[in-house]
Amino acid sequence: MTARPEHADFGSVRFFSRRVILADREVAATVVVEDGFITAIDEGTQRADALDLGDDLLIPGLVELHTDHLEPHYQPRPKVHWDPLSAVFAYDAQIASSGITTVFDSLRIGSDDDRPTTADGLLDLSDAIEKAKETGLLRSDHHTHLRCEIPSRGVVEEAQDYLARFDVRLMSLMDHTPGQRQFRDEEKLRTYYRGKTGLSEGDLDQLFANRRARADEIGEPNKRGLVALAHKSGIALASHDDTLEDHVAESVADRVSIAEFPTTVEAARASHAAGISVLMGAPNVVRGGSHSGNVSAVELAEAGVLDILSSDYVPISLIQGAFGLRDVPAMGGLPGALRTVTLTPAIATGMTDRGEIAVGKRGDLVRVAMVGSQPVVRQVWRTGTRIA
Repeated sequence: MTARPEHADFGSVRFFSRRVILADREVAATVVVEDGFITAIDEGTQRADALDLGDDLLIPGLVELHTDHLEPHYQPRPKVHWDPLSAVFAYDAQIASSGITTVFDSLRIGSDDDRPTTADGLLDLSDAIEKAKETGLLRSDHHTHLRCEIPSRGVVEEAQDYLARFDVRLMSLMDHTPGQRQFRDEEKLRTYYRGKTGLSEGDLDQLFANRRARADEIGEPNKRGLVALAHKSGIALASHDDTLEDHVAESVADRVSIAEFPTTVEAARASHAAGISVLMGAPNVVRGGSHSGNVSAVELAEAGVLDILSSDYVPISLIQGAFGLRDVPAMGGLPGALRTVTLTPAIATGMTDRGEIAVGKRGDLVRVAMVGSQPVVRQVWRTGTRIA
């Protein structure tokens, strides 16, 4: 069990549900939370002092490893920047009301030619998150996922400085160089830039050539520096957009624990076989496919190689995606589908005190009603205290 968070309130509550979702099965039970932690699960018993949830489900609080949804709260329109502290509290409220009790705020370090780090308000947002934590008013438990763009000048030094100031629990290694990984099909990137920038084909040729040259020059030294920094600091590592089995071999050598958004079945199979947890976007499940034309998350689930879901850019998609996988035979029913958003992401990041309804674990719980096939979050508790 990990140390208690400094500012958390610890509550004591009792629930009875006919549908308590444990890590491996569904039961009717009374769940008892005392001083923030689950102390008893009385299967088949309804205590008189327990809140009867009726037909609603009781599931563990969701664990979100990759969401950049803070960004639209901070910059809701182009050239419009909201007060960062206000943005953090608004974002936190949406996260909690989506059933997410532990969230890794994804913040980006390093730059592309068109998107420098300073434009992201990295330090402003990071300072605001820390100030919000100090108030004790955040609903969810917030941690930092530092997304590192490898072929960026000074990215290792920026990461070192950032780690000296802020607590980071997860680092991902990103490389958006044209012609490889997510943009192995360079035409996809050209289409993106045509719509975003209006650059001519000649301008795009020069932009892409510059990025490839920079990756050739500094990509590998930067990657080695970031990997060493993460291991020295005891931070979990994630790869990003693995496409080839060679990418997975690199991840194994670098002791990566999470493979974010592999773009092919081959890369996902190789990662899963190597013991690297495969993470895919929940919007991919909800929408029925990847918005960028990469492999379908459902296809990976059907192949038995999908381990973790992330809401990415739509917080409510996390619970919707998990429920959307419950009928995929390889997932193991609703308990197995929910593990992709609770226990597995918790384990992958070393958080052994949460992610399941079990004695000794945190009282992070979500009450869910079903409206047809759609899950609706009704109430949320973190360490036994109601937060939504």
